[in-house]
Amino acid sequence: MIVAEANIGEEWDSSTDWPDLILRVIGAAVAHSRHAALADHQVPVEVSVKLTDDAEVQALNRAYRAKDKPTNVLSFPMADPALLAGAADGDDIEILLGDVVLARETCLREAAERGIAPQTHAAHLLVHGTLHLLGYDHETGDDDAEAMEAVERRALASLGVADPYALPELQE
Repeated sequence: MIVAEANIGEEWDSSTDWPDLILRVIGAAVAHSRHAALADHQVPVEVSVKLTDDAEVQALNRAYRAKDKPTNVLSFPMADPALLAGAADGDDIEILLGDVVLARETCLREAAERGIAPQTHAAHLLVHGTLHLLGYDHETGDDDAEAMEAVERRALASLGVADPYALPELQE
């Protein structure tokens, strides 16, 4: 059972049902990952999501990654990915995967640059962040990056979202 704890800043569009979107997206990310069994786990598998602004994400990025700039998504894993496979096999304990934080201004700018809805881009960033919580990494090599992107594509397609890697590249 996937549980998403959502903390949504006032600056985020209130016409979007963010808690519903967050739960659906995290569920899809887990269900299409190598840890898909966690989606059917009888006890909660929790991800905390914070939708905030660039200033807060910049402060977190500076404090935890020594990068003094905002970024679109940050992930803070709490569970050891090597232990997740066994966790779905029987332990009756809640699994806290970790935290995912999105930066509003960066998300809006990137969505506009790609010509897509902010909710669509946020969904991609949430899948990406959740996969980091599950042990996926795109910075350790091309094979790892391709594997992560393949999972992202499958998870997003299950939600009716087009391949984000077929869109124009973002300028850093």
